[in-house]
Amino acid sequence: MSVTREQLRGVELPEFAVTLRNAGVAGAGGAGFPSYAKWEHLESVDSLLVNHQESEPNYYMDKWLGRERTDELVALFEGLLDHAFDRIVIGAKWTDRQEWVGDLERATDATIYEPDELPIDESERGVVVAYTEDKYEFGMESVLLRLVAGVVMQGEELPMDHGWIVQNTETLWNVRAALVDGEPTTRKFVHVDGRVPRHRFLEVPVGTPATDLLEAAGRTDGLDENEVILDGGPGWCFEIDDSPDEFGVRKRTNCLLVMEESVVEENRLGGGGRVNVLAPAAWKHSVHEIEPTETIVPGRVEVPLITNPNFEGVVTPSEPIVRPGDELEEGEMIARPGDGISIAQHAPIDGTVTGVDDRSISIDARGESATETATSHRVYWTWCADCGRYVPGPKLRSADPTTYVCDRCR
Repeated sequence: MSVTREQLRGVELPEFAVTLRNAGVAGAGGAGFPSYAKWEHLESVDSLLVNHQESEPNYYMDKWLGRERTDELVALFEGLLDHAFDRIVIGAKWTDRQEWVGDLERATDATIYEPDELPIDESERGVVVAYTEDKYEFGMESVLLRLVAGVVMQGEELPMDHGWIVQNTETLWNVRAALVDGEPTTRKFVHVDGRVPRHRFLEVPVGTPATDLLEAAGRTDGLDENEVILDGGPGWCFEIDDSPDEFGVRKRTNCLLVMEESVVEENRLGGGGRVNVLAPAAWKHSVHEIEPTETIVPGRVEVPLITNPNFEGVVTPSEPIVRPGDELEEGEMIARPGDGISIAQHAPIDGTVTGVDDRSISIDARGESATETATSHRVYWTWCADCGRYVPGPKLRSADPTTYVCDRCR
């Protein structure tokens, strides 16, 4: 039996959501909603749909994870099937099968459905790979669930109302990090595209300023007066109001686009601020980086207290537990979940807190000459050796952390 199976077997179903909330896991694309809010329904659902569509023509995060992190994902699937779900369905595009999905398909010994065979039989168990045609809208959660499972949601219904949890692959990767490795969400895969010298596929700490990403893509001259930056891919993005040095990458930020302001104005959709610029540029024909080629090490980060500000009022911002001047280590909790739907935030870099307000926490990277200063409110992650649950607890500097036993198991 894999270590993953052993660890997940020791976690009671309600604790999945608690762990994801404390680890700060939020949707790694789209709305960026706190993921634990889905996993709170784990006792009443039996199916997981992995949204592996990645419909944006310049996105490769999910496809790359599926191909290059196959073993880890397979172990996670085994653990979840052993303990939480009857079926795990990977919804991918038929055009991606040979280059991107074949390894995952074979490693899971999955049942395969081709596009004309959908929806899947409701009696299926284990891992299923359900291939769809190559259409952009198939990446939408509600559309994919209808195609793959024949589930049609009405009104304010959610997938959980029909027995399903839906997560894209990068979000599921962060779920794995929290449940299996005890690691909070502090990093993000991000593309940079549009009016930049080269398309980039980067790994960055959450809160990395947009200026750092633009520089990595060759834009060191700043934006022109007629240019704007957008958060999201060509088909689904939103204009960023902050200047590039003030905007920090969010947990849902998959791409930063630089576009002409006039093009953005001509391609706004409805009153929600969404921009669709798929048509104005030949996105599929440009040269793309298809794997992470650089890990950005920023001099400072701006960690947002809410992943998607459009949800404020529904989602509660995290509550800071640090003060200016505090010295931090990467992974340390810096904001706890607020009342209501809310998640924790963690330091994405080693550094010093330079600012705390109702929107974000600013951290400057620690210089080589800086000395660590102990603070009384530090919160780390510790794995209970008895029940396998990851809980906030003391940092064990010298002892083997796998010998720690939580209060519940003592």
